Amino acid sequence: MKIETADVAIVGGAVTGSSIACHLAMDPDFAGKILVLEKDPSYRFCASTLSAASIRQQFSDPTNIEISLYGIEFLRDIGTRLAVGGDVPDIGLHEGGYLFLATPDRREILEQNHARQTRLGADILFLEPEDLAKRFPWLNVEGIAAGCWGRSGEGWFDGYGLMQAFRKKARSLGVPYCAAAVERAERSGDGFLLALSDGTQIACGKLVNAAGSAGAVSLARDLGIELPIHRRKRMIFNFDCREPVEGCPLLIDPTGTYVRPEGTGFICGRVPENDPDVEADDFDVDHGFFEEALWPTLADRVPAFEAIKPGAAWAGHYDVNLFDHNAILGETTAVPGFYLACGFSGHGLQQAPAVGRGIAELIVHGAYRNLDLSALDHARIADMRPVVEKNVV
Repeated sequence: MKIETADVAIVGGAVTGSSIACHLAMDPDFAGKILVLEKDPSYRFCASTLSAASIRQQFSDPTNIEISLYGIEFLRDIGTRLAVGGDVPDIGLHEGGYLFLATPDRREILEQNHARQTRLGADILFLEPEDLAKRFPWLNVEGIAAGCWGRSGEGWFDGYGLMQAFRKKARSLGVPYCAAAVERAERSGDGFLLALSDGTQIACGKLVNAAGSAGAVSLARDLGIELPIHRRKRMIFNFDCREPVEGCPLLIDPTGTYVRPEGTGFICGRVPENDPDVEADDFDVDHGFFEEALWPTLADRVPAFEAIKPGAAWAGHYDVNLFDHNAILGETTAVPGFYLACGFSGHGLQQAPAVGRGIAELIVHGAYRNLDLSALDHARIADMRPVVEKNVV
């Protein structure tokens, strides 16, 4: 039986795993061998490909805010950071901002979040209803007590392009990618032994779990760790509007319905009220959800959306951490050398730059150096210390 070795094996080669591999390979203090294991090199069904791909600082938790402050800095400078020779990546970053709307009962929370965001350096404007109506004249502000809009530093981009930029940079630095699934993981001395679907075995000193949804849960379970991560389906609907809606940001209605520009049209979505776990091959789209739930809400908030032409729709999967809807990061105390980067609950793309850098720092230096991500460590789950994030979308 063929046995290969690596100093660090990363399970999951989408945006998070590739960011970790890239940051490891770029660290001048790391001289070991990195191996990335990705079961689907086409990336056809991964969250990095099917996500709405956006970035915001409008969180309530300070760590999440700082993660995205670094993320926007990274995305703005991606052409320099991830260039390979003369090939400069372009992810089409559009800083159109997020616009969170609050009803009277949520105004105080919006104020508290805004104070924390701006104190940490985010460029967020707090807008009264009359200010909202002036800045966004197409917006119906009835029932709205206030809104917060990201004047800069928030928006959307090509998520697949970001993933491929990390992957290409990592490969250019000598990181190999193996197209195989991990069928079993076990402890072997101070390291790990992985059995792959192609019959290969991998012996590694450190192991990173960036597999997402069921893959992350299965890998952790092999090593005696239970993760509260569940596979949930999210649907995205595209439509064209007859009337112009100038300067539309990524709008978050108080119902949780979101909409943003996409090309000459718009995309929208929302977490369904019935949100069960789904099978790995369930990518079916419920078009009735758009017609019965999303469209009426959108047309009420933006009257121009009463006259639209529905277009394409698709579904993707989130690896949702049901404990507190935040990422699970860092080295596990129960299994030294086993690192987690999973459970992002829909925030993986925007958090990939900071998480990749942070996990690489832990592996190489034994501690976070630039941004302390320890609030999101795995130990908080056993200790029942949820990270309270009030702006879960």
